[in-house]
Amino acid sequence: MTHKLLTLTATLLLMISSPSYAETMELGPAIGTPIPHDLMVMDQNGNKRSFKDLTGEKGLVIAFFRSAKWCPFCQIQLIDLNMHVNKQAAAKGYNLVGISYDNTEVLAQFTKKWSIGYPLLADEGSKIIDAFGIRNDKDYKPGEMPWGVPYPMLVITDHEGVVKAKLSKEGYRNRPEPEVLLEALTALENN
Repeated sequence: MTHKLLTLTATLLLMISSPSYAETMELGPAIGTPIPHDLMVMDQNGNKRSFKDLTGEKGLVIAFFRSAKWCPFCQIQLIDLNMHVNKQAAAKGYNLVGISYDNTEVLAQFTKKWSIGYPLLADEGSKIIDAFGIRNDKDYKPGEMPWGVPYPMLVITDHEGVVKAKLSKEGYRNRPEPEVLLEALTALENN
């Protein structure tokens, strides 16, 4: 077992030992099952996208986030993914995409401001979020601004859309570090 795989295993064990983390990981499609939506929505440039044209040779990393407009934790994560993961994931055969309930205008503004190099999808109405079963409405009421946001989560699929891994941390303020995601991709690559 390589050092990186040991590090990934230790990291995942630490994350899973948290009851809230384990609860979050039960959300969404089970590992080994196909994603429940074809991701057919508009990206930040107004282009209709689908899983088929978004996925890389080996698969896709889907970053579900709350909002690029008002969530500073999401903004930091999206920038970190752009700076530390996007190109490295692509070199491993995985494309990266972000999904939130934001509209295309919000996503376009954020993309331009921070030079985001991967697609951000506008899941207006939270249809993809609902299909994945990761809507976080327990803390919000209909009509409140965050109504329809997902639990922040990274879902890794293969090129056929089968879920290979899910990464999350307790609460909306904490996100898996870029290194953890890259280690997970490396571990999948070696299996």
